[in-house]
Amino acid sequence: MKSKKFDTYLVVRLEKDEDIIAALKDVLVNEGIKGGFFYGLGVGKELELGYYDAHNRSYTRKKFAGEYEFTSFAGNISISDKELVIHCHVTITDADFNAFGGHLFAGTVPATLEVIVFPFTKDLLRIQDKDTGLNLLEL
Repeated sequence: MKSKKFDTYLVVRLEKDEDIIAALKDVLVNEGIKGGFFYGLGVGKELELGYYDAHNRSYTRKKFAGEYEFTSFAGNISISDKELVIHCHVTITDADFNAFGGHLFAGTVPATLEVIVFPFTKDLLRIQDKDTGLNLLEL
């Protein structure tokens, strides 16, 4: 992974075979970023996506073997119980132009993934919401 800091944002390039979530966490921890938003472009493989079922208060997970292009890669950065949280949603397409989307739980980079991070000047915190069972942003 390579990164370059600019005045108000950070550009990150994940490289072949890097774990997407772990690599993003590493650079954010190194930069001291505890709140912000990010957007990206690139390719992922061996992805695991999720759909949150609000009635059952649980995620349905699905694994996608092979490579997929990210046509959307966006999320936020926050802290929950002193742990950095990467909350990322994606839309992916396969070679036949079928699209799938959801919460990104896991995946690796087969070629490159370019991400722009817009950090906040203050931490973004999450707290457990009893009604939904989710850790929601504290506002």
